Amino acid sequence: MYRVFEALDELVTILEEARGLPMTSSCVVPRGDVLDLLDEIRDALPGELDDAQDVLDRRDEIVGTADHQAEQVRSKARLDAEQVRTEADRDIDRRLAEAQAHAERLMADGRAEYDAAVARSKGEVDRMLQAGREAFEQAVEDGRIEQARLLSQTEVVQAAHAESARILDAAAEEAARQRKECDEYVDGKLREFEDLLAHILRTVGKGRTHLRGTLNGAAPGVVPFDYRA
Repeated sequence: MYRVFEALDELVTILEEARGLPMTSSCVVPRGDVLDLLDEIRDALPGELDDAQDVLDRRDEIVGTADHQAEQVRSKARLDAEQVRTEADRDIDRRLAEAQAHAERLMADGRAEYDAAVARSKGEVDRMLQAGREAFEQAVEDGRIEQARLLSQTEVVQAAHAESARILDAAAEEAARQRKECDEYVDGKLREFEDLLAHILRTVGKGRTHLRGTLNGAAPGVVPFDYRA
């Protein structure tokens, strides 16, 4: 078929380059060259026409085969897509279950840490309160003893009163100091626990954000969280 087009192109070239006859639209062409090209076209056309007719005769068969193959491809694509969706659903369910279990573990660890911190703080507070009461009572008792001793000496009665008042004031100041230290200790422990809870909540928030990113896009592996980080 390509030779037919080449021969036709050569005929066109010959006609375009042919010498024209004066006063007419005719031209002079080499008869032998034109006849040779026409013979080539005539020899090539039957075979090409037969091939074209064979394609036309088998058109329905070719189209049917192509449609059948296309339907097979579409069916396989639908099955593959359904399998991918099923696997994606199972993977999403598994990741959700893992995320929920991890969040529950974080909350359980937080509650355990909270209970332990409260227990430690309560024990420390009780110990400090008891020590403060004992120190206060001892200071008061010492003041009373000293007051009684000083009152028994008439020549130093005034000094005894002053010393007694000083001792009582010192005891009261010591008791106030210990009570303040106790309050500061309890406040520090509660602040530590507040920071721990805030960190746990931030960790849970990061986990939920990561999970939403997994559900909306490609699903990388679940990143384990550590609330102690």
